Amino acid sequence: MKLIFRYMGRYKKLIGLTMLIKLLGTVVELLLPTIFEHIIDNVVPAGKLVPVLLWGLGMFATAILCRELNVRANRRGIVNAHHISYDVRQDLFKNTVNLSGAQFDAYGLPSIISRMTSDSYNVQSAVQQLQLMCIRAPMMLVGGILVSLWMDAGLALIMVVMLPLLIVIIIGVSAKGLPLYAKVQKKLDVVVRVMRENITGIRVVKALSKADYEKRRFAGVNEDMTKSDITATTVMAIPGPFMQLCLNTGLALVVIVGAGRVNRGQMEPGVILAFLTYFNMITMGVMGLSRIFMTMSRASASANRIAAVIEADTDLRVLSPEEAKKPAGEGFVRFENVDFSYGEDSHDTSGFAGESREKALSGITFTIKKGESLGIIGPTGCGKTTVINLLMRFYDATDGGVFVDGRDVRTYEKDELRRKFGTVFQNDVVFQDTLRENITFGRKVTEEGVLEAVRDAQAAEFIAGLPDGLDHEAAIKGANLSGGQKQRIFVSRALAARPEILVLDDSSSALDYKTDAAMRRAIAENHQDSTIIMIAQRVSSVMNMTNILVLDNGKAIGYGTHEELMKTCKPYQETFKVQMGEIE
Repeated sequence: MKLIFRYMGRYKKLIGLTMLIKLLGTVVELLLPTIFEHIIDNVVPAGKLVPVLLWGLGMFATAILCRELNVRANRRGIVNAHHISYDVRQDLFKNTVNLSGAQFDAYGLPSIISRMTSDSYNVQSAVQQLQLMCIRAPMMLVGGILVSLWMDAGLALIMVVMLPLLIVIIIGVSAKGLPLYAKVQKKLDVVVRVMRENITGIRVVKALSKADYEKRRFAGVNEDMTKSDITATTVMAIPGPFMQLCLNTGLALVVIVGAGRVNRGQMEPGVILAFLTYFNMITMGVMGLSRIFMTMSRASASANRIAAVIEADTDLRVLSPEEAKKPAGEGFVRFENVDFSYGEDSHDTSGFAGESREKALSGITFTIKKGESLGIIGPTGCGKTTVINLLMRFYDATDGGVFVDGRDVRTYEKDELRRKFGTVFQNDVVFQDTLRENITFGRKVTEEGVLEAVRDAQAAEFIAGLPDGLDHEAAIKGANLSGGQKQRIFVSRALAARPEILVLDDSSSALDYKTDAAMRRAIAENHQDSTIIMIAQRVSSVMNMTNILVLDNGKAIGYGTHEELMKTCKPYQETFKVQMGEIE
């Protein structure tokens, strides 16, 4: 709940005005039964029409004023709640982007999505309730009791006696609801994960005729979440029927006792009518408090989940030059005896810290001079992409040193480091925007720079064939582009800003050999100032690199030029021969 109040503090003046208007509206509403009682007991018995009309108009005007104040307060409360939920989502998104790879792995994408959607909506509902119901409900309750005591203390005590028991029940049940709703949100994370997997892989599901299997799998997690939600909602609903029973019993007692007093001439009829109205107001106040506690229980669980991300400090702290390691040798890009295991970082939040994990990289050492190139090749899962993750500091090495331009990568601010790179990732993304915006990506790239990048990436021909050219609108995830077209857009994006370090991670797997060769030739000729790191499955893609690093199971089993590896590295030789068709 601290998070909710912190964000409400940003709009304290607007929220204060909203609550003041709601307070005035509630006070005016509390006056209505008293005016009605006065009309019934004093004005009507006088038998004069004009006072009856005047008091009637006065009551009507009071009702209109009450409605206007409540409507204005409700509108303001809704707007304030939307502003706050907007701020929460913005800060959540901002901090999500700043999370390290280890932190993001710990939370998981489905959990981040549910925090951004359902959790932020729960916070929005809570803020709206706090502004409106936390004024109206207590005022109805306390105001109704005070006026009832003033009108007839004996009848009022019938209601007052029941209230402490009801409040204790509400608070006790709400305390039980918080962990239950936290459990529901975790179950929702699982539902989002399964849904996302199926939507992303819908073609595979259909191609393998596994739709029924996936329906059953989704039904299982959906049922699990539904059961948890039913349990939480059922527990939170316990006070409702009990309160209704107590309040209706009290109301019946008020009617019986009041009717007896009216018959004995000890009470005017208008008083009992007003009293019944105030009793209903007290009932609404108690029920309002119950709804507040129910909403707060759900919102508190959601706020805690959001706060965990918003308040998380990145575990990739920028080191001072004194704290950093010094490179043992020269080179623009340099790895020195680097070890890395996913989940073994000392700041890891995934729950695996301290456990023995298999190393993703072990003892990796290489040097690239400025303007040189490095090819990285090896079987799937051997650690090729992990090298890039450490180089761009998505993760920190478990041991050893990673250096760029003579500096430990940990001494760079993340934007300073990553501006040096132009990168094509293995699972890159086309955004729903024009091809031009997908290439420039919000960077200050000239039109000439875009056209040069498109030509070098061998994308000029297919873009020229589109009706709108570079202004062609790409669908979500580039669904209206072929695999080869998307890869050429990715390479164009990487080349457009003429980076110091160009990283191509399996960037030509969907290209034919001719296009791949033409692209590599254009990059070599037109981007000689860039230091190039190319990850590939094809030997033909890396054989002209300055040096080639051969990885297997996280270890370097070969390093050197193509000619050197053909003499010294048997796995490389075999891969070359198989791919070139020399052996089957």
